[in-house]
Amino acid sequence: MTTEANAPAEAGARAWRLESDTGSMAPRSALDVLVDLNDKVVSGQLGEYQPVPLGFTPLDKTIGTGLRPGELLLIGGAQGTGKTTIALQMARNVAASGQASVLYLCFEHDEPYLLNRLIALESALAHLPQKTGAIKIQDVRKEILGTWSSAGTEAPNLANNPRLRPSLDRIARYGQNLFLLRGSATASTIDNIRKLVQQYRELAGGRRLMVIVDYLQKVPQIPEPDTESEKVTFVVNGLKDIALSEEVPMIAIVAADKEGLKASRLRNFHLRGSSAINYEADIILILNEKYHIVAKVNIEFNPYQAQRFRDWVIVSVEKNRGGQDNVDLEFEKHFEYSCFDPNGRTVQEKLIEERLYND
Repeated sequence: MTTEANAPAEAGARAWRLESDTGSMAPRSALDVLVDLNDKVVSGQLGEYQPVPLGFTPLDKTIGTGLRPGELLLIGGAQGTGKTTIALQMARNVAASGQASVLYLCFEHDEPYLLNRLIALESALAHLPQKTGAIKIQDVRKEILGTWSSAGTEAPNLANNPRLRPSLDRIARYGQNLFLLRGSATASTIDNIRKLVQQYRELAGGRRLMVIVDYLQKVPQIPEPDTESEKVTFVVNGLKDIALSEEVPMIAIVAADKEGLKASRLRNFHLRGSSAINYEADIILILNEKYHIVAKVNIEFNPYQAQRFRDWVIVSVEKNRGGQDNVDLEFEKHFEYSCFDPNGRTVQEKLIEERLYND
């Protein structure tokens, strides 16, 4: 006979599942989750506990050595602060490390343009801080055209170009792990991004994947909602759900609103579209030009110091669910080569607009 005391346990032993027109729900007991975890420990399948380093030393240290499956990291900043530069460099770093493949979905640039930036980036990273022999991004295009025009009777081959070849050799070592995709205003929906991730898992087996979206406000919702706030809420919720349900680390660039572009210092509450951005993200990074946000006391008596600040971008960790936030890091920019020096440091100078908002 079933007593009241053991009835809930017996009910829990049976499959508890709700099927509906909109999907299914299946609660799991903490004991079931614990058994699954122990099975993963036994088999060594602990990918969800292994962060993927982003290749920027002080940033990885701040966020717990890297980004974990299920986490959503957002990168915000005004135009020209290097959002695409840092995101593409993160993609390159992850792919080159061999720890995961990367899907870089970009609505702003096509695949050949991103490849040109990678060529310039590789040429500079190999020589930092001197940059001897590095190729500026505008010179990459010239070298590509020159390879074709100087081929003569022979078939043109980029690998025969002595200035391009070192970068091409480095890209070839990780290129099979880095997937570039131009975003579409009709095809690159949340549902289709999810399907791409699922297809990758079927094709690649157990190999991990990181997804980077450049940028969030461009992801289409069909039909288009009445307001941008509705759309951004839908998209950021969708990206976070893909990260959780498909167990992938997710990075998305986010545009700033008008108030943020006019502000002395851009913060996380200046990200455009919806308060859901601040709630759904696990980590939020905000990029600002150091020259614009360093306190005047640091520069008013030293013009040389002021000029030097123009070479640095401050990456502020505004939100960090897994660790310390309100951390200001700085990285030297080399935008003519489409990269940052990844060996940044903690900001020592006082900055303007100390933190006034905490979500």
